[in-house]
Amino acid sequence: MRSAKDLKFDEINESYTAREAVDEAKRCLHCKNPMCVQGCPIKHNIPEWIHQLSMGNMGNAMFVINEKSNLPAVCGRVCPHEKQCEGHCILNKKGQGIRVGKLERFIADFDGNMELIREKLVPKTRGKIAVIGSGPAGLTIAGDLSRDGFNVEIFEMEPELGGVLMFGIPEYRLPKEVVRREIKKIAELGVTYHTNVVVGQDITVDQMFDQGFDAIFIGTGTVKPKKLRLPGSKFKGVIQSSYFLRQVNLMNEGNIIERGDVPVKDGDRVGVIGCGNVAMDGARTAIRMGAQSVTVFYYRSVNEMSALKSEYEDAVREGVQFCWNTDVKGFTGEQDILKEVLLNREGVETSMPMDVIMMAVGSEPASRIVSTTKGIDVDDKGYVLTRERAPYGMTTRKGVFAGGDVVNTPQTVVLAMRDAKMVADGIAQYVDAIKLLEDLK
Repeated sequence: MRSAKDLKFDEINESYTAREAVDEAKRCLHCKNPMCVQGCPIKHNIPEWIHQLSMGNMGNAMFVINEKSNLPAVCGRVCPHEKQCEGHCILNKKGQGIRVGKLERFIADFDGNMELIREKLVPKTRGKIAVIGSGPAGLTIAGDLSRDGFNVEIFEMEPELGGVLMFGIPEYRLPKEVVRREIKKIAELGVTYHTNVVVGQDITVDQMFDQGFDAIFIGTGTVKPKKLRLPGSKFKGVIQSSYFLRQVNLMNEGNIIERGDVPVKDGDRVGVIGCGNVAMDGARTAIRMGAQSVTVFYYRSVNEMSALKSEYEDAVREGVQFCWNTDVKGFTGEQDILKEVLLNREGVETSMPMDVIMMAVGSEPASRIVSTTKGIDVDDKGYVLTRERAPYGMTTRKGVFAGGDVVNTPQTVVLAMRDAKMVADGIAQYVDAIKLLEDLK
């Protein structure tokens, strides 16, 4: 177990130097049928921007990237490249695949630091769009529609934009200044935003329509963590991994004055239930917060975990321990304080002393917007139902669209972006159609 002193919240993956990036770009074969593009959910023109980079044309490379992505500095850091672009690279068969993610990150960072590309403002004449939520889906919708001539306003319940990018992903994987830089670029397209606004409480969907919005997009994600109904789950010390990650991010931003507000203390024995990327984030962050030990409990094998292999390997290197094929049966405590976790490991009943247990078993949508809006149907788990035919992404309420995790269950950043780009097209089709009908009256 590496100590917290050895593990900081500084970004762990180093970027390329300019020379390293150009040399890596030159290795690209510029395939006639590029498999990397097929592996990319948003169908980046990867060979073209890599080719531009190989010639030192940073501005041209960024221009190509901007055609598909509003969040390249984010995607370059947190996308599961090993399963997508890089995993499909033809050179990967020889173990020499192009490091697409690091190249995308390099170009986006270079552009952000040098301010190479500043897109021209498009006249906002096609309609007025409200975007609820500013995670990957909301930011993608805002960027795409603003570029297409729509007046876009974002409504965010937090004091700062970014959603899961800002409050859910640890600083060492995604520095918050990188997120702020990407959001600033979207704002410069003419997007306006309102923070500390809870839709469904401070303002309703109906009131938004009354204010003149032509269409509304719900991109609120799955902010409500799932709970395991286990004996003793109400003991103090049993928490949600997402809550822990949020508190740590706020502490790192200086928004929490007291270190004691973070629910992992120096020397704590920490357990994590679940084996997705949120579980890995919680486990590795707990080590950085000074945990004495961190153990992940998963009811399946290592080959069945949903976490990226690279995230798992990093966790192991940092000292996280794993108990495979292990069912958590409940918790014991004294005076309402957690003391032990009860386990069944391959048929054998056992227990382990614990100070903190984090649940990382998924999340689901909150019902605040749906419950205050007539006509929006959801499935039995609370996910918003939308159209797959034109206009893609519209809910059962005319003019209200939804996309990302609130529709498709929790996925990766880039998959939420892919869905949002399709919904943006649906919104544009819908608003153009209603405007045309109005003109014909």
